[in-house]
Amino acid sequence: MQIHDLPYPDPGLPDARSGPRFLLWLGRNQLGGQLKSLCWGLLHFLSVASLPYGVGFAVQAVVDGSGSRLALAGGLILLLGAALALGDTMLHRTAVTNWITAAARVQQLLARRTAALGAALTRRVAAGEVVAVSTGDVEKIGWFVEALSRFAAAALTVVVVCVGLVLYQPALGIVVAVGMPVLALAVLPLLPRATRRADQQREKAGRATELASDTVAGLRVLRGIGGEELFLDRYRRASQEVRTAAVRSARMWSLISAVQVLLPGLLLIAVVWYGIELARQGRITVGELVTVYSAVMILNYPLRHFEEIAMAYSFSRPSAQRAARVLSLERVTEPGGLRAAEAPAGDLYDPVTGLLAPAGRLTAVVCGDPDLAGRLADRLGGHPTDADPGTRSASASDSASASASDSASASDSASASDSASASASASASGNGSGSGSDSDSGSGRNPDKAATPVTALPSVLLGGVPLDELPLDTARTAVLVQDKDPVLLSGTLAELLDVPSSGSVRPEEALAAAQCADVLDALSQASLDADPMNARITERGRSLSGGQRQRLALARSLVTDPEALVLDEPTSAVDSHTEARIAEGLRALRSGRTTVVLTSSPLLLDRADRVVLVHEGTVAAVGEHRELVLTEPRYRAVVTRETDEEAASAALSRNAGTSLRDEPGIGDAGIEELTEIEETA
Repeated sequence: MQIHDLPYPDPGLPDARSGPRFLLWLGRNQLGGQLKSLCWGLLHFLSVASLPYGVGFAVQAVVDGSGSRLALAGGLILLLGAALALGDTMLHRTAVTNWITAAARVQQLLARRTAALGAALTRRVAAGEVVAVSTGDVEKIGWFVEALSRFAAAALTVVVVCVGLVLYQPALGIVVAVGMPVLALAVLPLLPRATRRADQQREKAGRATELASDTVAGLRVLRGIGGEELFLDRYRRASQEVRTAAVRSARMWSLISAVQVLLPGLLLIAVVWYGIELARQGRITVGELVTVYSAVMILNYPLRHFEEIAMAYSFSRPSAQRAARVLSLERVTEPGGLRAAEAPAGDLYDPVTGLLAPAGRLTAVVCGDPDLAGRLADRLGGHPTDADPGTRSASASDSASASASDSASASDSASASDSASASASASASGNGSGSGSDSDSGSGRNPDKAATPVTALPSVLLGGVPLDELPLDTARTAVLVQDKDPVLLSGTLAELLDVPSSGSVRPEEALAAAQCADVLDALSQASLDADPMNARITERGRSLSGGQRQRLALARSLVTDPEALVLDEPTSAVDSHTEARIAEGLRALRSGRTTVVLTSSPLLLDRADRVVLVHEGTVAAVGEHRELVLTEPRYRAVVTRETDEEAASAALSRNAGTSLRDEPGIGDAGIEELTEIEETA
């Protein structure tokens, strides 16, 4: 693999059981590049190691007064110099290629894993950790892969030179052959402590970076509350901790470097002292002494690569461990898909909660628990989670039959939905519950077979087809989920809305439905171009308000025009008047399309075709908003923000025969809601 061939057509299936196994897998997949680098490294190091023989041969020729042997020695030195230059150049070229291609492979693997997991990734791994792995950790992993072949060439060179010296001059060669292993292994006792200090430095640096990122992201809020100095002091302390840890780590590595200089120096002194004695006794010639001396001097160069590989491994091992942890995360089911790549159509049904979203209708879902709403949105988008204690589960086959039998009756009454949920729950007697993230991030997965957690919950069905059995790209095309904190990428507004779509909804229509007129005006004023579509949006839309970002994200989702659109709190950051217009625009633009809105806003709920209350992980009531406000206390408590005391007072009033509107415990929000219902009626 060459750099110009990147990216890889298929980066492969990594062995993510541990950091060392992942590094070994990377090395095996770049065996060709490693062998090339090893061969050029041998040429380079052996040329360097052979120079002392040429120098010693030349010195002996001068001592003997032989011009022909001196000329031969000069030619040998020139040849070795040319081989050294060629080997050094090609070694650098192949080593850098190994570095870049290894880093590119890891980045491709991370990108594919991120795309496969989608929004579920940040629920299992911190987003900052994913960024750290895909940037700094990738470089450290590439460094180790690149240094491995150079270290192997250096180690083989040391062995060859020691054997050659023993054969060339046994008396001195044995001294060198015994001393070299001692030099190579002398630093091993220091490596664990150096590695621990390096890990502590990286950990503190990561916390400081995270603190700096959070401070920059929340700078506007910090200025509003006068907290800049407080966070600046925190960052100063974190920065000083990083500096202290870096100094402690540098001390250990400097000690290792000092040992690498001291011990070869002692060996050199021993060789010179013993060699002089042998020369005085006439057992060796001056040329042989110069050759052995020069060889020991030159061997310091390949020995330096022993220190480098130790540093590279100590830095790359935790990086590889973090990368392996991310790469070991799996979707609950195989993402390849078991069915043909055709987008299904029809009702959207979740067998776990019993939620049914009829095709072509606007369904609003009310959840008392915001975390449950987020997990439900993920499930509806094809990102199922493992079984939770508060949810019911069913087998995939039983859930399909439950969907078919309960769809018709569940659309109009809460009791029908309850029976659907009960049917789904009854078929789950063999399923357990557990945490998927724990099993995925532990020992990792088998590289030869994708792991499927035993506790997987049944898949959401679209038109009776489980989303988990569809190819990932087909499932993503069929169902789109916009979470409650959508991200806007930097670029122009036209680029923001240039997304894969059906082509049925124009950007102008989507912007109008999302009530983005004021956003377009603000972008036009901030841009030199009069066309707001050419106006640039800063990173994450930081120059816009929360409501403006939310509306632009909604417009982007509407442009996509999927078969089923799932919106999690799409209007939580806008005012009530804008929210009412968005509700009307959403209803009109998505007419004939399946739309699910997870919200507790009465304005959105009142304009939905169907409202579903999900309580404690299952459907508790189904109907229209105005009906549920009057008849379902749990629904009214969520929508009107009714407290427990107000609910108890309302129950007492109903038992006493008092009208619901006159109940003292209904609360101001509930009175306003009921008043609006009565006026409309």
